[in-house]
Amino acid sequence: MPGPRVRFAPSPSGYLHIGGARTALFNWLWARSQGGTFVLRIEDSDQERSSLDSVRAILDAMRWLGLDWDEGPEVGGGSGPYFQSERKARYREAADTLIRSGHAFRCYCTKDELDRARADLKARDPKAQFVYPGTCRDRQGEPDLPFVVRFRAPRSGATEFVDKVFGPVSTPNDVQQDFVIVRSDGFPLYNLGCVVDDHDMGITLVARGRDHIGNTPQQVLLYQAFGWSVPELAHLPMMLSPKGEKLSKRHASVSVSDYRQRGYTPMGVLNYLVRFGWSHGDQEIFTRDELVRLFSWERVNKSDGKFDEKKFADVAFEQLKQPRLMPDDEYRAAVRPFLGERGLDPVDDERLARALPTIRERAHTLVEAAHALDYYFRDPPELDEAARSKCLTPQAAPHLQAVAEWLAAVEPFDVPTLDAGFAALVKQRGLEMKHVAQPVRVALTGRTASPPLFEVAAVLGRQSTVDRLLRAAEIARSG
Repeated sequence: MPGPRVRFAPSPSGYLHIGGARTALFNWLWARSQGGTFVLRIEDSDQERSSLDSVRAILDAMRWLGLDWDEGPEVGGGSGPYFQSERKARYREAADTLIRSGHAFRCYCTKDELDRARADLKARDPKAQFVYPGTCRDRQGEPDLPFVVRFRAPRSGATEFVDKVFGPVSTPNDVQQDFVIVRSDGFPLYNLGCVVDDHDMGITLVARGRDHIGNTPQQVLLYQAFGWSVPELAHLPMMLSPKGEKLSKRHASVSVSDYRQRGYTPMGVLNYLVRFGWSHGDQEIFTRDELVRLFSWERVNKSDGKFDEKKFADVAFEQLKQPRLMPDDEYRAAVRPFLGERGLDPVDDERLARALPTIRERAHTLVEAAHALDYYFRDPPELDEAARSKCLTPQAAPHLQAVAEWLAAVEPFDVPTLDAGFAALVKQRGLEMKHVAQPVRVALTGRTASPPLFEVAAVLGRQSTVDRLLRAAEIARSG
């Protein structure tokens, strides 16, 4: 028996929103867990707001997240085209079918006429909700005038469906109105377009945000009018701002690409998003394989969640620092572009492998990781001016010289030997550790804060360590 066919259908009017990414993730997980098909469809029927740049941004974000699609743009498939702008003739055919069967009609009411009717209603009852009065519902003839196509909504009974998250949902038909399904420019509105596309593409489960649940009764009516089976439906809890409002850029970065640029990893993002509406016991962080294996609709809940930027950062850090979740080779590959942005490209892979453990539990993002790794690959290291003036003083110069001479000869050049020998050297010179350690730290890293001193030296190697200390001694002598 074939697996489910699910889809993600973004509108290309901007970036991929993290709320949209969460919807894509749940659909992708269900397809992958059940051996099904994940379809990517571009709903670009709003030509004024759609752009190819947005399409590229969405595809790039999906690839970065690792949410690969089985059918859709740049992949193809047997149910295309996968852009609504290329399916206009199909929507016209579907609308004509509904008109012939009496389930839809042409409406010639102008915007001015409807605005006047709306204003008249408001004057009579300011609290009343305007409903299309059915002016053209039974109109005879087809004048050569602009028109929209409206669905002939039933006036009695109820429209019902069962949601995999929210359970049975029933909407009285007397609160429905004759909704528009085709604009005057011939392009479909959302309800008609997605119903026709989902049917033609064999979608067996439609999973989307709870904000779409109000559209669903109209779509169920369309399925029934066409005589098509209604797919399974699942509406996902909403991602809200800390104040409970719809999440926007006023509250946080909401573009997937923003988090990519800030140095989050794909799995760091997905681990935070998956917990908006789904859980598996007390487990907080998952590998991709674990998510695929564990995902089920039974574990999706109804409660909306409030976006928490700090929690997002904590989850991303936890995923980044654990080798089980982010193996060393993946970490090195992920941080290289951020080192490149700092002008450090190429970097020695062997040194990077040695350096990574020294910063792994300190760097919360790949941007921070690149900053923390910088001095390992920049020779000489960038010298912080405050650190130089405080630590590289004339008094420190002979100590730096002495440490350099000792390190040039000490054997073996490893962390335990260097730690013990350095403590003995400081004691021999009658000094306190703080008088020598900080100048050495600044000499090696250019900073007053770093991983343990001789972990850094072991990564740099003997020659580089000695060279940096001698250079710092010269700077210190010059004051």
